[in-house]
This record gives sequence, C-alpha cells and structure tokens, in this order.
Amino acid sequence: MATRQEILHELGRETRPWDILVIGGGATGLGAAVEAACRGYRTLLIERADFAQETSSRSTKLVHGGVRYLQQMNLGLVLDALRERGHMLRNAPHLVHDLEFVVPAYSYSSLPYYGIGLKIYERLSGRLSLGHSKLLSRESTLEKLIGIKSEGLRGGVLYHDGQFDDARYAIALLRTLENLGGFAVNYVEATGLIERNGRIAGVEARDRETGASIPLEAKAVINACGVHVEQTIALDGRPRGSLLAVSQGSHFILPRWFLPGTTALMIPNTADGRVLFAIPWHGALIVGTTDVPVETASPEPRALLEEKIFLCAHVARYLGRAPHPNEILSVWSGLRPLVRKGHAKTSKLSRDHTILVSPHGLVTVTGGKWTTYRRMGQDTIDRAEQVAGFSRRVSTTLDLKLHGWTPDATVANSPWECVYGADLPALRALSADEPCLDNLLHPRLPFKLREVVWAARYEMARTVEDVLARRTRALFLDARAAIEAAPAAANLLARELGRGEAWTANDLLNFQLTAKGYLYEE
Repeated sequence: MATRQEILHELGRETRPWDILVIGGGATGLGAAVEAACRGYRTLLIERADFAQETSSRSTKLVHGGVRYLQQMNLGLVLDALRERGHMLRNAPHLVHDLEFVVPAYSYSSLPYYGIGLKIYERLSGRLSLGHSKLLSRESTLEKLIGIKSEGLRGGVLYHDGQFDDARYAIALLRTLENLGGFAVNYVEATGLIERNGRIAGVEARDRETGASIPLEAKAVINACGVHVEQTIALDGRPRGSLLAVSQGSHFILPRWFLPGTTALMIPNTADGRVLFAIPWHGALIVGTTDVPVETASPEPRALLEEKIFLCAHVARYLGRAPHPNEILSVWSGLRPLVRKGHAKTSKLSRDHTILVSPHGLVTVTGGKWTTYRRMGQDTIDRAEQVAGFSRRVSTTLDLKLHGWTPDATVANSPWECVYGADLPALRALSADEPCLDNLLHPRLPFKLREVVWAARYEMARTVEDVLARRTRALFLDARAAIEAAPAAANLLARELGRGEAWTANDLLNFQLTAKGYLYEE
C-alpha cells in the first residue's frame, strides 16, 4: 500500500482533475470510492480524521436486514439489506460470518408472533439465506442462552443473521480501493469548494498534520460525511440544520460470562421502541443499542446517564443481575444520520439512504446503514455520472471480493486473526524478522505487537488511537487494558513513522484523554 506521504506527493504533482472526489472516509464514502474505482474512474477519497473514526466503527457489529424494519413494514429496505448481507458474506468471509440469534418468549402468545415474523425474515433472504429459523422449547432456549432469565420463560425462536467487524471492514475497503488504482488519504480536511462557471470543480483541502493547502480539482465531488454532511453542504451555500435528525446509540462491553456460548440474544421490544442485542464479539459481549435524539454531532459522543440506566436495567432483566461498574469493560456511542421526516421519533425513522444534488453539482449521500453501504455507493456513482456527464458504466461490485478475501477464513490461530484474511502470513512474517513482535500487546487483549507495525506500514495508521480503536479494537473491547497498552503502542508507532519524543508524548496524552471517555462512570 502507498504511504500517506507518497499519496500526498502524488496529489501535489497531479495536474489533471480527478474523475470522482469523495469527501468522507466512513462506510458510505469508502463504498462510493470503491464503486467509482471499480468502474475505472480516477478516484480520490479524503477524510478529515481517520477512516471509520466515527459512526462506521461504532455500530452494533451486525450485517442484517433489520428485524425492526420488518415490524415497520419497510419491506424494500429489508429486502435490499438481506441481499447485501449475503454478498458481504461471500465477498469478505474473513470479516463477515453467520451468527445464531435467539428471541426468548415469556408468553405463549409471543412464540407464534415472533416465529412467523422471523420465518418471513428468513424467506425474504431467498437463496442468500444464512439458515432456517425455528421454534425452541424452554429447555433448548436455556441451553442456547446460558444464564438467561428462566422465570416465566416459555420458549424461544432461533434465527440467523450476520456479524462483522465494522472498522476492519472499512480498512478492507480502503485496501480494495488502492488495489483498484484509487487513492485515499486520512487527516486531510475539505475547507472549501472550488467553483468554476457556476459548477463545483473540486475541493480546497488542508493537510491537518502539516497545515499545507492542497487544491484538488475533480469532475464530480461527493459529500459522504455522515452526520456531518450539512457542514459540507454549507460550503456550497445551503443553510445547515435542515436535512438530518441525529440519534445516538450506546453500547456496553461485558465479560462473556454474562452470556456464555456462541448464540446472541435479541430482545424485540424495549422501552424506547428499539430491539436490543447481547452479542458475542471478539471474546467479549456487546450489549446495545439505545436510541436517543441529540442536537449536535460530536466526534466523540458519550453515553448519557439515561442510556447507562437503560442498558443496566435490561442486563438485569434478562441476564440475571446488573453489571458492577468494574465489570463494564468499555462504553461507547455512535451517531446515526437519519433523514428528517417531520417530527417523527428517531426510533421510527427509516434507514433508507437519500441522494441530493445541489444547483452547483455537489452530490450528497446520507442516511442508510452499514449493511447497504455497497448499494448506496452504486446509487451515488450512478448519480455522479449524470452530474459529470460521463457515459453510464455498469456496476460490478456486487461480486467484488474485498482485500484479504480467502477461501479459508479459519487459518488463524485465534478468532481475532481471521480479520486479516489473506494478509495473515505476511503479518506473521513480521514476527519472524523481529521475534519480540510476537508478544501480546496486553495480557487481556488478543492483539500482538506486530499488529501495531502492520497498521503503520500497510493501513495508514497515524496515531495511537488509530491503532488501538480501529486497526485493532482494543479501546472498544477493554478501555482500561487499552490505556495500559498505549505506551508500548506509541513507542512502536513512533519508530515506524519516524516521530520524536515530543510527538510520542503528545499523541499518548491525546489517546489517554479520549480513552477515559470509554470507562464506565456512574
């Protein structure tokens, strides 16, 4: 992979306009960039922070059609998402896998209700189904969900859905973009739009590491900035605050002993109108999510007291007891960009995506969800082709194997190592050259020192947070362990990037300040 310095050098000497320039390095932007590059367009993506730093690394880690959208009778979204789910599993089996879910039923009437609904969900996936749903007896439900509340339990319904690592999937898209001849660079911010003859002709950008200005001309500019799309729209003269309703979803990470086994729990009706999950993930248990409307889109949203109370109450209700504060390994929140529709509650708003074209030709894509990222990219590039006056080119991403694809995703020694797919032998080779890199980054984490080196050399990691939050998932899995592992990661990263002691100390301090927000506080 080209280094960040090499990419910036390329941008500095490039005189031709790019065919497609994407602003935003989350799921939506990366999906659009891969779509464009796959069609043969000269493609550039810029991201003002790190790839997938916000919403796209903070999902509930599900690749799913959306059971609650079936309840809302949004069959179009469910059908699209189930189709995309099947292709995500085929195109990135090292990152996406089938997972069993069980819905516990505490009344006899709910068993046929959930059973019929989930059988419809299964049938909608057609030939891309991950498995059959079925009714479970009380005893079978207790065997699948060890530790679930048994009082009043009548049985359950088993169904299948997909699970993935969202930030690692984003890195796979980044590497795929490069394999297709496209470019992406992080910590480059769009500060303005270049306008020529009443049309958008590019972006004024700034390298946030050096402060250098970078003019970038392009035939089509795509605004894929997630919950921040209105800031980019404002650069084109449109008033902010009219497009999105932003909601926050928070999660706890608990030790696996709260729900041992390999089956996930799904609660179909909670007080705020959402479904709630308890899902095994990388040796821990994710519990979430909430749905709380927020007024401003913070880069580092924090779980509100009401969300913590809500999650603790539901853990106690279904898993026997509320977690003690020191048992909550990490707390993290993500923001959803929901397209505003009147005064509807955020839990009732659809996750369909919307594409807008300004009078000056800025293409904005927003809404949507991780599972439909590819379809969003396809629709966005279709529209960008019209704006730029390109001849229509056929999309081929439906069956595009992502970087790291391998027919055998089980060659890893640990479940975590599977995320590297075909890159795993090269990653392991780093330890052959430098045996100390085979040591664990921290005793409570599955990551090794070599992964810090790999992230710096091949995945454009620039900060300790990049490494511990998104290249590995240390911060999301165990915030205390991540804080303790940070000095070792900082020293290795500084060595790889040629940074001095002052930079290392400042980067470490910044990470520690951020990481404290992932610690549970009552």
